[in-house]
Amino acid sequence: MNRPIQKNVSILNIAVIVAALGYFVDIYDLLLFTIVKRSSMLGVGSTDLTMLSDSTKVINWQMTGLLIGGIVWGVLGDRKGRLSVLFGSIILYSVANFLTGLVTTVDQYATTRFVAGLGLAGELGAGITLVSELMPKEKRGIGTSMVAGIGLSGAVAAYFTYKFTNDWRLCYKIGGGLGIVLLILRISVAESGMFLQAKKADVSRGNFFMFFNDANRFRKYIMSILIGLPTWYVIGILVNQSDRFAKAMFGSTTLDSGRSIMFAYAAISLGDIAVGFVCQYFKSRKKGLLLYYVICILSLILFFSRLNNSDITMYWFCAILGFSTGYWAIFVTMAAEQFGTNLRATAATTVPNMVRGALPLVNMMFLDVFQKNWGWSLIKSGMITGIIVMAIGLTAFYFTDETYDKDLNYVEGEGVEFAAPEI
Repeated sequence: MNRPIQKNVSILNIAVIVAALGYFVDIYDLLLFTIVKRSSMLGVGSTDLTMLSDSTKVINWQMTGLLIGGIVWGVLGDRKGRLSVLFGSIILYSVANFLTGLVTTVDQYATTRFVAGLGLAGELGAGITLVSELMPKEKRGIGTSMVAGIGLSGAVAAYFTYKFTNDWRLCYKIGGGLGIVLLILRISVAESGMFLQAKKADVSRGNFFMFFNDANRFRKYIMSILIGLPTWYVIGILVNQSDRFAKAMFGSTTLDSGRSIMFAYAAISLGDIAVGFVCQYFKSRKKGLLLYYVICILSLILFFSRLNNSDITMYWFCAILGFSTGYWAIFVTMAAEQFGTNLRATAATTVPNMVRGALPLVNMMFLDVFQKNWGWSLIKSGMITGIIVMAIGLTAFYFTDETYDKDLNYVEGEGVEFAAPEI
């Protein structure tokens, strides 16, 4: 028997817990490679001379998996259901994690990370969509913030797991084991009532091309992606390469970029939990997002200032930057809220993976264009890249619709939106 949409749902209900733990494993696995990069690459035959090219190959294959998986799982989420995606993606990345712990060559490493990327791509979007549809509109922002806040602490867990075990293979196997535990919890989660209603509507579900055949939908989709760009500029360039910036800015050779990532993600987790309550206070997603943008701009000024003059201050500023980009939950929630039930999972799953997939393009501008071709310094390239990325984000923010109190129980047809039939 189909279950009705729930009206009074606790913020920490089983759907929120499962989605949060799923994202915890997602982030644990996604950031683990950065944390164990050197030891794992040496373990599969890389040398100091080939380390950069080999590790780039592995991470590029993982990002490719995320991009492809984002589209595949998003479409399946709208066609087969949110729970089907949670189930399938968990199985896929759990198996990939176990296999990663057994690889012996760079090519094998790249292959397993590609498969893991395919699996990881479905977790967040399906979880956010499910929580958004199961919770009343007054609480869904806090619920999705709890998902991201708890989930993002997976990066901290990955850091300390490696520090405690000092065994990169065991770390990947632990990630696989965590995924299997999630499968057991997932059994008790109910499917979204809105999805069950949308199945009865005579409308295309999970049609990725519908984002491009209507001008208004296309605008909303592109803006949903662009408002998230600053997050991966901060993490992928500033925090990930904090050791290089430390050396360029104050001559440090002792800063641990893995530790910077740990501090940043601990702060991101706090920021993501807080952002739901901030939006609740303002009764607005956009006002909450704008506040975080302002904090991010101020944090960037501090990062590139003369106040950033030691390892300790670098760790602090990475943490502050992390907190300022702790709007990941609201950014994905806004993507889910922009579209009807028949496209919601596709949007919520593809949008964050498009942002992740945009990192190589930002890196290309930062490294290949500004440093290699134009001969700019690391610091100048980082600053100009940041200005461009923030300008894009702010422009997208201006053209993004407010979704705080939007009723999500509708579907989209060719150029129209209409209410889903009651079940």
